[in-house]
Amino acid sequence: MPTPAESYFASVNALLQQARERNQPTLAKLGPIIGQSVAAGGVIHTFGSGHSEIIAREIIGRAGGLVCVSGLYDTTGGFIENLVGYGTRLAERYDRAHGLRAGETIIVISNSGKNSSPIEVALYARQKQMNVVALTSVAMAQTVATVHPGGKKLHEVADFTLDNCGPAGDAIVDLGGGAKAGPVSTVVGATLLNLLSLEVTGWLHAHGHTPPILRSQNLPGAIEHNRELAKQYQGRLSRQLA
Repeated sequence: MPTPAESYFASVNALLQQARERNQPTLAKLGPIIGQSVAAGGVIHTFGSGHSEIIAREIIGRAGGLVCVSGLYDTTGGFIENLVGYGTRLAERYDRAHGLRAGETIIVISNSGKNSSPIEVALYARQKQMNVVALTSVAMAQTVATVHPGGKKLHEVADFTLDNCGPAGDAIVDLGGGAKAGPVSTVVGATLLNLLSLEVTGWLHAHGHTPPILRSQNLPGAIEHNRELAKQYQGRLSRQLA
């Protein structure tokens, strides 16, 4: 009989394959959409409330990733994510500081898709004529009621949905007696965002654009390289490069 850790490892590997196959058509559509924006100097924005912020940060200032990724952060850590109007204020403040521009893309992450702040950020971005990508668990969203007064969940207000294919409740290892352990949304979500980044990178390369890829600052000359890349995004990135 496999241990819980062995069960988790096997389940995650299977889930990654499932998520890759289910989301590949959407990833393929997004590659050129975001690629054209990046080629024109655009920025990719991310937002995740609560634990989902970990996933959002995965592709911000990331060695081997695109430099042009900026994060909208909730300084309460999701504590008041269901205070109606709070997500809108977060988006407005970020917009004033870094700019949310028509034609750019924002990736909004919420495993349940029911909480107010992520939905409000997505709706604000829609008003700005941005491309809104929801990263969520569709299975989870289908089992819960939204708390947003508009009556919709995150994937219902987004232009595109990336489904992490996780189960309701996120945990995947059954311990018996109704207890489950081993959350999967982070590992699958981070993988999907890196796949998306690589779709964009591939489109840029195939169409004659040099992808603005960050190097690990631990490599010789990398800090200077990264600073040079960031010059064209002055004032638009949430993370100051070294």
